[in-house]
Amino acid sequence: MIQTANSEIVTEPSRLRQRWQALREEQPRTRIRDAAEQLGVSEAQLLATGLGDTVVRLDLRLDALLPRIETLGRVMALTRNAHAVHEKRGTWRNLELHGKQGLVLDEEIDLRLFFSRWTFGFAIREPHGDGIRRSIQFFDASGMAIHKIYVEEAGREETFDALVKEFTHADQSPVLDIVPAKAAAAPKPDSEIDANGLREGWRALQDTHEFFALLNRFSVARTQALRLAEPELTTAVAPSALTWVLEKASATALPIMVFVGNPGCIQIHTGPVKNVKPMGPWMNVLDPGFNLHVRADHVHSAWVVRKPTRDGVVTSVELFDEAGDNIALIFGKRKPGQPESPEWRALAEELATALPAREVAR
Repeated sequence: MIQTANSEIVTEPSRLRQRWQALREEQPRTRIRDAAEQLGVSEAQLLATGLGDTVVRLDLRLDALLPRIETLGRVMALTRNAHAVHEKRGTWRNLELHGKQGLVLDEEIDLRLFFSRWTFGFAIREPHGDGIRRSIQFFDASGMAIHKIYVEEAGREETFDALVKEFTHADQSPVLDIVPAKAAAAPKPDSEIDANGLREGWRALQDTHEFFALLNRFSVARTQALRLAEPELTTAVAPSALTWVLEKASATALPIMVFVGNPGCIQIHTGPVKNVKPMGPWMNVLDPGFNLHVRADHVHSAWVVRKPTRDGVVTSVELFDEAGDNIALIFGKRKPGQPESPEWRALAEELATALPAREVAR
């Protein structure tokens, strides 16, 4: 049974599909994620109402399925969280599988995949303009979107159809076994955190990837750790830091790395950003191969963060919502084994001075 936003009770998928159709007629520009929120269901549940029509549920034999994505040619890869959407165009290739984790290491599409979160997969053929838009989409157990792949290259229709046929799931019922997402545990009080040990461990980092383990070792929330590490290792800056950094990087053609992710996928853009454009509450990058859309008004705190590594200090600008969940991370362009760009470090340190945080943002 489903409780909708207007208190009407929806008891089965066919009725939910009718409600969605009515909503689309009333609000034709509404995206499926927003429609699901209005109807009180997950995005995967709403999508599943199209099973037997525009949607096919896929068997998640990921070790066999994912290498086949390359055959779809040029695609648009989309990863998002509640506040940011990251879109990259390229070929979904150079896949590495390592048990419950994976990497896509193409120059254009760069992903970190965490398969323990991948529960549902769908192939979608939906009317779009004068044709049909084809996509492969993955969701977690709560029905939240993890990663979407849209076919953009002409002539790949038969390849897409063959892939869907091979990986069609035996169960095409529109009823999904959804598990509600668990609320995050409240952070420990500062008094229970070994702040001196945390800072000592931070100074001893050899690689940025060790940072997550450091947080776990001291049972500290990420934004809590950033606050406890001030002023030596972090500097709190104004939430408007996102706009400031993107506009500065655009003006100087400085190559940067923009990370947006969720628990199942992190997507990375590496290179310059050119067309930086605010639209209402959204801050956007609208470049041919890279689109970024961030609800700038949802950025509650922002930080300049310094992590020691064997290659020298690596500096990032990190953005968080009010709950302390990460919205996006921005680094200077670099590869392992290379020092950080002096131009990027100078920009980040200028930010730390130019846009100090207000106390309310902490």
